[in-house]
Amino acid sequence: MSEKALIYQNVLREYLVLTKPGIVSLVLITTLGGMYLGSRGDLNPNLVFWTLMGTGLAAAGSAVLNMVIDKDIDKLMVRTAERPIPRGTVNPFKALIFGVVLQILSLAIMISFVGFLPAFLVALASFSYVVLYSLLLKRRSPLATEIGGISGALPPVIGYVASSGAVDVNAIALFLLMFMWQPPHFWVLALKYREDYKKAGIPTLPVVRGIFITKLKTLVYTASLFPISLIPYFTGMVGEIYFITALIMNVLYLGLTLKFFFSKKEESMKLFFFSIIYLAILFGMMIVDMVK
Repeated sequence: MSEKALIYQNVLREYLVLTKPGIVSLVLITTLGGMYLGSRGDLNPNLVFWTLMGTGLAAAGSAVLNMVIDKDIDKLMVRTAERPIPRGTVNPFKALIFGVVLQILSLAIMISFVGFLPAFLVALASFSYVVLYSLLLKRRSPLATEIGGISGALPPVIGYVASSGAVDVNAIALFLLMFMWQPPHFWVLALKYREDYKKAGIPTLPVVRGIFITKLKTLVYTASLFPISLIPYFTGMVGEIYFITALIMNVLYLGLTLKFFFSKKEESMKLFFFSIIYLAILFGMMIVDMVK
């Protein structure tokens, strides 16, 4: 490989890192899950392609714009100091242009090939993450975590609405599940990196309110997930297998959270990873036990 080709390859890799491929992958998975549920298993391949393309570009663009906004604080934290902009491998202005272009392409695709309502939801997800969370709240209030949860809760709704054509009680149930799951999931991670956040001046809940309040709110949100996770069963979207699975997973999740709450530990990555398993199993069982 020539030196010029190697340079281009390195540049492409750095820009790919800016899009946070891991997070984009999760967005695409939950969007596809929402599409499957919204279509009752009768997926339209063409619609799936354009919906995932539009949603993926929006998620990638939002990630890039988030890194541009956070360029000054990312270099202060161990967890983010090696990102492309803090390392100086990507120019912030070029990254800004890149992020904006991705957002424009996303909206163009969603409006042209999917529909105005899904396009509006994609735009809402981007706005809540880039403007409300990253630009306005992240450096000012611990409420940024809850408000930022809007963007993370919308992908399955986008998929559901793209397939079904409407925001109904099932779409709302998917949103509530994702929305309530995110804060306790993040707060456990924030406890681990609280010194990093404190150093960067980011008022996360552990930094502003301390360990006990963070544990308490984590417990409250996890307990709230119990009834919310059962809503898809009562709306008729899923069957008894999902209902039983959700009961078991909620008992386990709540039990682990209670154990963490009463322990002297200040962090628990075990609980963090279990929260991921919890969500993956619930969404998986929705697909398996969907009522057609």
